[in-house]
Parts: sequence; structure tokens; C-alpha cells
Amino acid sequence: MLGDYRIAGRRAAEIAASVEQAVGTGRLSPGQLLPPLRDVADQLGVNPNTVAAAYRTLRDRGVIETAGRRGSRVRSRPASAPREAIRVDAPPGARDLSTGNPDPALLPPLGEALAAAAARYARRPALYGDSAVGPELEGPARAAFDADGVPDGPVAVTSGSLDAIERVLSAHLRPGDAVAVEDPGWGSLLDLIPALGLRAVPVPVDDEGPLPEGVERALRQGARALVVTDRAQNPTGAAVTAGRADALRAVLAVRPEVLLIEDDHGHGIVDLRLNPLAGGSAHWALVRSTAKAYGPDLRLAVLTGDTVTIDRVRGRQRLGPGWVSHLLQDAVVHLWRTHAVDPRAVAAAYGERRDALVRALRERGIGAHGRTGMNVWVPVPDETGAVARLLQSGWAVAPGARFRMASPPGVRVTVSPLAPADIEPVADALVSATGPAVSGRYD
Repeated sequence: MLGDYRIAGRRAAEIAASVEQAVGTGRLSPGQLLPPLRDVADQLGVNPNTVAAAYRTLRDRGVIETAGRRGSRVRSRPASAPREAIRVDAPPGARDLSTGNPDPALLPPLGEALAAAAARYARRPALYGDSAVGPELEGPARAAFDADGVPDGPVAVTSGSLDAIERVLSAHLRPGDAVAVEDPGWGSLLDLIPALGLRAVPVPVDDEGPLPEGVERALRQGARALVVTDRAQNPTGAAVTAGRADALRAVLAVRPEVLLIEDDHGHGIVDLRLNPLAGGSAHWALVRSTAKAYGPDLRLAVLTGDTVTIDRVRGRQRLGPGWVSHLLQDAVVHLWRTHAVDPRAVAAAYGERRDALVRALRERGIGAHGRTGMNVWVPVPDETGAVARLLQSGWAVAPGARFRMASPPGVRVTVSPLAPADIEPVADALVSATGPAVSGRYD
């Protein structure tokens, strides 16, 4: 069953470590069936309960999955093999359109904001016991949520969107619980869920966001949480419309116990109206990162939600990092106050490149997608071949496998590095690499 590999150890922690190390080194392959508990117990001369505890630990860590009488298997995408590793390194001379990074030319300079934060620190340094959320940040953050129709709730600050989402999931779910996620969707989130011992349930998306029937199906299958990207969805560029928001709220209304997490990472770079879903769920959170508008290295996101959820996030945060640096918080406040970024101008800059590429591809018979944000999703019949041929043409794109669960193949093209003169050559290269492929949704 395990070939030449023999599980070792006498204690549960040692047995779990033996399996996890074998998975990490490739000696146990994804999908490989593990021996029954009693077989391992007999082999090691330990109590079956010890092996059961080891398997439970491995399942909680996202290393294995258990399917009742069908036994336990190494996960097809274990947490030790992140999707971020599914990437293409651009060779010398190639243009890298795979990163998902914002255009540095559209990011504001940070010198003045950091100097202002340092000056404030000189007057009154943040010390132990101070509020985790600076008073200068909390008011404007809450006002921005109010302006977008986000329900009232307290504010917390985390080290980016993924940190916030992890803390909210951990506040309510336990290992083994299922989470409904967009497919294709954010690769880091698809890594995080099994790393927390949770199970991802794919929900198809189109240009208007998650399909209501897909969400309803995932909830019927037992999903206890739903994660939705409101705007600039990664990788497809989808944005939740008012009509789609109404339909999704109707689905959630009959299951108010489902945890709702909304990721609005496109705030500051998208000029489309936000259509939040929150309102009917007992527990919810909406997260906004500063990464795309002000720079990934700021590592700051603000979130709001119901009181129980935000209190749990803050409480657990106090037992870890404590708080996000007030220097960073004050720098962000300065950027807000000085209007360092004009969302309409930034949205227009990305929109011109994105729309031009989508239009050029559709003229060539390729049904590309990119309603908002800085990425274009291109369905392809052969993902591996398309990526390889594009590299030969001098263009590096992100393989769709980083973002997919059950949806068909595709590639993600980040438009941030593109100039107007690049659009036609990129479109021609994609046509040569993929051939015509038209799709209105991604399932």
C-alpha cells in the first residue's frame, strides 16, 4: 500500500511526523492510500487509539483526508505543497505577466506618509496596553464602510487579507468543516483552507460573481462558511453586481448560520459600486486590504463584521502578534487623508489595459474575461502546453492550476506591466499558444 515506505514512531506526534515528512519529501504521493489504523498499530506495536490520534492530527493539518470506510489518503494538494509553487519563472528576455502585482507606477510614494507616522510616534509612541486599532484609523475606516452600505460593526486591523480571513475562519470553524469558495479563485485561499484542516467546496463563478445555484449546492453539501470576492476577483476579474448580490442574499437568508466572509481587496483600484452581501448572516466579516492600492509591503487590512466575530479576532490576535504596527496604521491614515490614490484614475489605467486585451482576444476568437482589477482570465484547452508555448514566445503567464479546483483549464494574465503597444503582440501570442476557446463562465 505504501510501497517501500514504512511509517515509524511510538507516540501519536512521532507517527504523524513520519507521515508528514514522507509527504513533504515525495515518498508518499498525493492520493496514496494509508494503511488502516489497526494495521499500523500492529506494525508499530502501539494502541490503535494512538494511530487514530496521529491520523486526526494529519487530517487537521490538511495532510490527509478521510472518507469513512474508503480509508485515509494523502490529500491531492497537501498543505505542504502550496499552489504558489505552481508557477512559471520568466527566463531572461521574457516579459513576466504572471505575478498578480500592481503597477509600481500607480502606487503612491510612501516617504511622506512614513515620515508623518514617525513624527506622530515621536510625540506619542504606541505602548503595551494601547488599543490595537489606532483611533485615527478606526473612524475613517468605519466611515468608508458606511459609505459603501456595509452593515454597522466594530473594526479590526490585520496583516493583510489572508491574515484576516484565516482569523475569521478560525474564530468559527473547526477542522473537518467545509468552506464554499470560488472556482477558479484565489490560490492562497485555496492553500489556507486545507492548512487549517478545513475542506474546500468549489462554487462556479461568472463575470458577475459566484453563481447562486452553486452556492446553494455547496451549502446543501454542508459548507459552514462562504468566501466571496466582491470586486476584482482573482483570477477572473469578476465583480458582484446588484442583481447577483440580491440573489446570493436570498440563498444566504434561509441559512443565517453560515459564516459569510467578503474580500474587497479591490477597494481603491476599482470604480464599480460595492454590492455587499452582509446583512442576513449571524456571523460575517468584510475585509479590505491596502495591498493593491498602496503597495503589498504595507501588510495591512481593515475588516468589520458582527461583534462576536470581531471580538474573537481581536482576542486571538492579542495572544499572537498583539496588534499591527501603529506606524503602518498611521501611514495608511495619512495616505487616506491626502487622497494619495485616486481610485477612478487607477481603475481607468488598469481598465484600459484589461479591456484592450479582452477585446483583442475576443476579436481573435478567444473568450477572455476581465471585468475589473488587474488580471485577465483566458480559458485554454491545454494549460500546460499553452504556458510552455507562451514562454517560447517571450511571455510568462500564471498556470490556471494555481487557481482551479473543478473548473476547466485557463491561464491568468496580469495586465499591470503592459503598455498599449504590447496588447496586440500578447493577443497574437495567446492565439498561437491556445487556439480559439470561448466561454461565458468558468465551470
